[in-house]
Amino acid sequence: MIFRKLLPREGNFFELFNEHGARIVEGARAFTAMVENYADIEERERHASAVIHAERQADKVTAEVNRLLHKTFITPIDREQIHSLINAMDDILDLLQDSSETMSLYDVQAMTPEVVRLTHLSVKCCERVVHAVSLLNQLSKHDAAEAAIKTCEEIDQLESDADRVMRAAMSKLFREQEDVRELIKLKAIYEQLESISDRCEDVANLIEGIVLENS
Repeated sequence: MIFRKLLPREGNFFELFNEHGARIVEGARAFTAMVENYADIEERERHASAVIHAERQADKVTAEVNRLLHKTFITPIDREQIHSLINAMDDILDLLQDSSETMSLYDVQAMTPEVVRLTHLSVKCCERVVHAVSLLNQLSKHDAAEAAIKTCEEIDQLESDADRVMRAAMSKLFREQEDVRELIKLKAIYEQLESISDRCEDVANLIEGIVLENS
């Protein structure tokens, strides 16, 4: 018993989840601003740099969570859940950065309404992810657990909306786009943007599991 009391306990995992969540929202909003100001090259590059900065800061948080996992004997939730959750959250920002870089590498000249719509759905998904994550340290409260589940359901709905927008965008693209190079570029971008909501749904599924096991 004395030995157990001396073991490293808990750490600040929930604080780190929230910190990473803040970087997700920061990156998502910067990405949205980049898309909305795409015609302004200076503004585009400024916001693209902000996405990269958010992703790098989030990587530091992920590394800290993994470091703490090795040092902490008793964790507030299952160790595998902590590891899976922080890495799933990191995947969201990786995709935001990848999408930003793809637009630059492919030399996309203008944003389509479908890109804008998918971007807005992506940032909504990211904001709901962060809200769900912020409730994890309150799961002993019934209201917080219910709110987390409800938020996860909202993320699932947003993912379904993004999937529908992507399918419609693909249909329009193959019917109307005559330039094969532009078709290939936009197809790749549509798929990446829809994948952001998929990764948000992955996080939501993990959170639902945590809530069910710990509330």
